[in-house]
Amino acid sequence: MNILIVHAHPEPASFTSAMKNAAVADFTAAGHSVVVSDLYAMGFNPVASAADFGTRGNADYLNYALEQRGNGDAGTLAPDIATELAKLLAADLVIFSFPLYWFSVPAILKGWIDRVLVSGKTYGGRRIYDQGGLKGKRALLALTTGGRDYMLSEGGIHGDIEDILKPVLQGTLAYTGMTVLPSFVGFHVPYLKQEERAAILENFRGHLARLDQLQPLSFPKLGDFDAQMKPLAK
Repeated sequence: MNILIVHAHPEPASFTSAMKNAAVADFTAAGHSVVVSDLYAMGFNPVASAADFGTRGNADYLNYALEQRGNGDAGTLAPDIATELAKLLAADLVIFSFPLYWFSVPAILKGWIDRVLVSGKTYGGRRIYDQGGLKGKRALLALTTGGRDYMLSEGGIHGDIEDILKPVLQGTLAYTGMTVLPSFVGFHVPYLKQEERAAILENFRGHLARLDQLQPLSFPKLGDFDAQMKPLAK
């Protein structure tokens, strides 16, 4: 299995980085091929702009998604985008490794999503959800939080973590066709003792070892909607 880990944490000694390192070690030991995009270490540029395109379909007005399509077909995407897209397209499993920032992903990871999930290659038109361009790939979020588990659960002060992550789980991963596996969350990490962190790390390794037994999350299927994307009568 080809595995891509997109890692977004600025501190190499962080617990999030330890989770990433454990995933690399365990998957490699199991005979899988693992590629890591360590966005901070790479100095990845998160800003989508006209500089992402070697050619322009319209030099006077930037429609980013349309330029993605044209440049993707022409092979004229910026080199850093082309490199990351090639990693993504080669992967069978994609793990996104990050700390939760403001109920979302760090800006550098959001920029990776904006620039690398290229229209025409990963989605477009009716090539979304179960017909998306990344159909057949599996995806998993592996994240850490400062909040406690009961704070990020149904009825908790912040609400359920899956609801918080919906823009990524549905609006990004499922939207592009990936099969979305249950996330792994390390709660309250900055405030835990070392033995508590070690227990979370072991739970994470167990989560990864059981990937084939995990029940994927449920998202819309195009067959349930008409040509105008209106729900079919049941």
